[in-house]
Amino acid sequence: MASSYSVKDLVPLTGSNAKMPRIGYGVYKSTDCKTAVLAALSAGYRHIDTAQFYKNEADVGEAIKVSGIPRKELYIATKIQYPVENSVESTLESLRESVLKIDPGEGERKGYVDLFLVHTPSSGREGREILWRALESLREEGGTVDIGVSNYGTEHLFQMNSYASITPVCNQIEVHPFCQQKEVISFCKSKDIVVTAYAPIVRNRRSDNPVLVAIGQKHGKHPTQVMIKWSLQKGYLPLPKSDNPERMKANMDMDGWELTEGDMSEIEQLDEGQGGAICPYPLNCP
Repeated sequence: MASSYSVKDLVPLTGSNAKMPRIGYGVYKSTDCKTAVLAALSAGYRHIDTAQFYKNEADVGEAIKVSGIPRKELYIATKIQYPVENSVESTLESLRESVLKIDPGEGERKGYVDLFLVHTPSSGREGREILWRALESLREEGGTVDIGVSNYGTEHLFQMNSYASITPVCNQIEVHPFCQQKEVISFCKSKDIVVTAYAPIVRNRRSDNPVLVAIGQKHGKHPTQVMIKWSLQKGYLPLPKSDNPERMKANMDMDGWELTEGDMSEIEQLDEGQGGAICPYPLNCP
């Protein structure tokens, strides 16, 4: 059965006029980030996901410039991990620096990112509030189109009701067949918060799983492709990462085939909860 959507589709974001590509390219631990991003753009990716912690925002910016692709055709996301000096203004200045590295603007066009996220909830409730207030200010001044969070559990999202003027458009969390994050995903869906899935192929550590291998053989696909397809059919927006151009293309090869209900059911049974996570975060931290 052919899919009713394409990986090149743009997904609406609640409370925003912007849309996010259905699949993106993550650059965590890219050995040559500029080259990798250029290869990803050549393979058809238009959503690039970076972070201050990755220390490659400038490389992403250089790749964007060299690619020649009009800025409006790209979707660029980055993240901040901790507040600076426990100050909204100092944190805001750090956000501005990231934007400048990624997109300094051109002529009269002001530079911007499409999405800026709080990277983790680890700074505590007070720190999360400082980060969010700084992000709201950045959005107000046009440095980012939208703002969101990453690695947030249900309690972190619930706490935002007391200090957030803007609801996050997305929550970027680790999601794959072995760590399905059902509770927080259910909460996000109830609030129309898009789930972007990082590590959707488990960094290729579980590709020998017999269930995934068998399903892949049935469809003529690699187990990593099965994992990405599962993520897409669940309604998530996956961010697969590879520095290999051929694998980048394979990770985008999602159109024209579909996992059956039986396939999906078998994959559902692979969930190991937080025990299956490769980047466990304290989702229940204060």
